[in-house]
This record gives sequence, structure tokens and C-alpha cells, in this order.
Amino acid sequence: MKYQIRHTTRYAYSEPVPVCHNQVHLAPRSLSHQTCHEFKLLVSPAPVERRRREDFYGNQVDYFSIHEPHTGLTITADSLVEVEEPKWPQPTRTLGWESVASYQRFGTDPQRLQACGFTVPSRYVPLHRMYGDYARPSFPPGRPLLDAVLDLTSRIHTEFRYDPRATTIHTRLADVFALRAGVCQDFAHLQIACLRSIGLATRYVSGYLRTLPPPGKPRLVGADASHAWLSIYCGPDGWVDIDPTNNRLISTDHITVAWGRDYSDVCPIQGVVIGGGDHSMSVSVDVEAKEMVA
Repeated sequence: MKYQIRHTTRYAYSEPVPVCHNQVHLAPRSLSHQTCHEFKLLVSPAPVERRRREDFYGNQVDYFSIHEPHTGLTITADSLVEVEEPKWPQPTRTLGWESVASYQRFGTDPQRLQACGFTVPSRYVPLHRMYGDYARPSFPPGRPLLDAVLDLTSRIHTEFRYDPRATTIHTRLADVFALRAGVCQDFAHLQIACLRSIGLATRYVSGYLRTLPPPGKPRLVGADASHAWLSIYCGPDGWVDIDPTNNRLISTDHITVAWGRDYSDVCPIQGVVIGGGDHSMSVSVDVEAKEMVA
């Protein structure tokens, strides 16, 4: 499947902003099942300085700064991405979860060393006994890791309500757990906390999800949105990506942008402005499937 993606963010300020500095995580990654053929970042007004780098996790980070008074800022990321069906292991044939927890702690190969960095608490993902206790019914002794993770995914999907009005980016994970409601970011953080709290390496993944309109209805331009899910380290089987919001392994409908310990590592746009007074922000994401040409 090939996708043309446009992600547009607009800021409006009540007073002129003389200076702003921004960094963005908007460039899709190239992976074994995904190829980013094109990526363009358009900024208005034109920045006086632009840079591009790769962060610790291998994500592309674009930086720009504007040094002229402006009352609005528009950031548009255009991407052309091709996604194949990922090849995931059979859940019941993965190693037992205790074996993977032990496997990732020993050895000096780069993948295991990297996995260890995803077992510790982070800004949005604290470790706590209550998250481990919630996970444990899905993790009896010896159960294959991916089979257990999918069971936990199903429980979160069943027991937590998707509600965009229930939380904000500032809502604590403990409150999400108590409310039993949230959005994709909350569910990813929650499942990561559950898995890390029992010693399993898990990372936060940001990206896009193609949404299909109801039968007979046109697809709405800009109706797609940024999405979030998680990736679990399965030892010799590598990393496997799971979407708790939709209770499934990721597929060709998912486009991966970046990953890190939690949302704070992969926030789409982070910036500092001087002045500006009050401001408003709007985001539009359009994920359009393109015809494949042989």
C-alpha cells in the first residue's frame, strides 16, 4: 500500500511573535516493511535557519527558527510512504514471557542493550505495582510472550473507553487508570506501564492510521489523525507492534513515524516562542491511499 500523507499544523497569535524555535518529528521512518520515498517540510513564514539530525532512537528530527515578527505559523509535512504487510511471529510460538524478560537483561548485542533502555520509567510512563498487578492475569508462568501481550491488549480494549474529552496531554496515567477512559496515547502509555512494570521492554510509537469512511460515504480530507501504539521486545523474534486502541497487531493501515520511551520523545512539534499573547492551534492530517504502479 502506498500513501500520500499531509500533516498541517497552524498557529495563530494575538500579538506578533518576534522569535520562535521549533523541532519536529514528522518524517516517517524507513523499516523492513515500510519505505519513505519522499518527505518535505514546508514552513511559513520562511525560517532563517534550518537543520536536520537523527536522534538517539534513529528518528529524523527537523529544526527551524524564525527571527521576524509573525502572527501566524504554518507547518506542513508532505510524505510519500509505501507499507507492506509486516511479518509478525505466531503469538503462541514466541518465548515464554519470563524467558524474554531474562533474555533482554543479559548479553552485549546492540538490540538487547537498546531494549534495556525501554524497561525503565519515563516522563509519561511511571512504573508502579498497580500496573503490574493489572497485567499479571494475562501473564501466568510460561505463557508465550506475544500471546500474553495480546490478551492484555484485548482487556484494555474491552475495559477502557475511548473518549477524546476524558483526558488531555497533561492527564496523569494514574488518572487514566482510574477513569478507565482516554485516547490512543493514553492506552499506549498504559499498556507500556503494565509491561515495563513486570520487566518487559516496551517502546512508544507515533504514526498515522488510515481511516476508512462508512459504506457509501466519501472519505473526508483532513479527517485522519496522528495515532499512537506500542512495540514489545520479543527476544529473538525482535520487536512487534501492537495497537491497543484497535485491539490488533499493526498492519498496512499503520504508518510509523517515530518511537521513543513515551510521547515526550516523539512529540510531533515542540517549540519555544517569545511573546505572541494568546494563541490557537489547529491540526489537519490527511492519509490518502495511492494506486500502486507496477
